[in-house]
Amino acid sequence: MKAVRFHEYGDPSVLRYEDVEQPVPGAGQVRIRVAATSFNSVDGNIRGGFMQGPIPVQLPHTPGIDVAGTIDALGEGVQGLAVGDDVIGFLPMDGTGAAAQYVLAPAEVLTPAPKSVPLPDAAALPIVGLTAYQALFDHAKLTAGQRVLIHGAGGAVGGYAVQLAKGAGAHVIATASPRSSEAVTSAGADEVIDHTTTGVSAAVTEPVDVVLNLAPVDPAELAALVTLVRPGGVVANTTVWMPAPNDEERGVRGIDLFVRSDADQLSQLVALIDRGELRIDVAERVPLAELPALHARAAEGAVHGKVIVVPPAA
Repeated sequence: MKAVRFHEYGDPSVLRYEDVEQPVPGAGQVRIRVAATSFNSVDGNIRGGFMQGPIPVQLPHTPGIDVAGTIDALGEGVQGLAVGDDVIGFLPMDGTGAAAQYVLAPAEVLTPAPKSVPLPDAAALPIVGLTAYQALFDHAKLTAGQRVLIHGAGGAVGGYAVQLAKGAGAHVIATASPRSSEAVTSAGADEVIDHTTTGVSAAVTEPVDVVLNLAPVDPAELAALVTLVRPGGVVANTTVWMPAPNDEERGVRGIDLFVRSDADQLSQLVALIDRGELRIDVAERVPLAELPALHARAAEGAVHGKVIVVPPAA
């Protein structure tokens, strides 16, 4: 089968489109014929060798944490799944990824794919959808009537976060560049701040209950966001190289979010999609052979929105 792998850490040029042996599922695993994976920024960090501590991978390594596809073989002991099922999942970060025609997945990370969108497009959901869901509900405990500031809402996680927060009955303030302000507005934001021309602290005039920071800001800007949060509120931060600040005197908690695979939560997101209450946005669809070029564009900051990566038909 075809796959993209890197045999040593480095810049995007280490990625190779090559032939590898088709994998055989072990106990508790299924083999998926991949309809698509997606590009996530963590893929570039793993390839560059910057995540060897938290995410140790074996070389050669196939990237691709998200998967959408069709089960084509079952390992021993797998229950509740069948050959021919369309599924999506968030694969183990330290395992072999889905930038290939076939991938093995632990059965417990998979959930039935949404029926209302093309199967490849569903690869745009797992890691970013779960990041938004876990930040808002597991960590920030967002409830109806609360005010939430989503900083850096123009990215892939932000689109889901705005929709989920609005769907939960919150008042959503979002920061975005002019390029993405229309998408953020259509996702349901009540207020959109152009952070390229306006200071966020100056624009948010009433306290918020939750700040979700998705933007790679400098420490001073991140610290300033704490001042916008009412006593007892939360700052949830996804830029994990910079710890979330808190304010102990006012009881404002800072939370650093490390997303985890959760098939039950993923199935809740799928249900929202099939009810028309959550939208999947795909910015680009890129053939698997072009994944090295996609990594190179991402390294230059030239990738915007969620990109899915489609292997050739198996």
